[in-house]
Amino acid sequence: MIKYTEDHEWLRIEGEHAVVGITAHAQDALGDVVFVELPEVGASMEQKAIAGVVESVKAAADVYMPVSGVVTEVNEALRADPSLANSDPMGAGWFFKVQLSQPAQIGALMDEAAYLSFSG
Repeated sequence: MIKYTEDHEWLRIEGEHAVVGITAHAQDALGDVVFVELPEVGASMEQKAIAGVVESVKAAADVYMPVSGVVTEVNEALRADPSLANSDPMGAGWFFKVQLSQPAQIGALMDEAAYLSFSG
């Protein structure tokens, strides 16, 4: 199951964990991604906290924690090659994985149809 936030992050729910990245809409608006700052593994973060930064040739944008939880893994391949956020934002360009501490928060996030309507 994939959910989306109003801040243009996506989450792929895998049991009590989620993989998080930025949406195709976000990477398209940013342009060529040249740098990513990822959260620290083991960091416990609340929903809406700034979890990282993505920088492009046009702008920099914060990446927000879409749900409360603990960061369990970061995508070192993305750190080494930030362009993965452009070429495969929903796949190889994922940012981090999180263990959900409040799974009920997922219910308030958008499904794909709602996100597509929201992002226009």
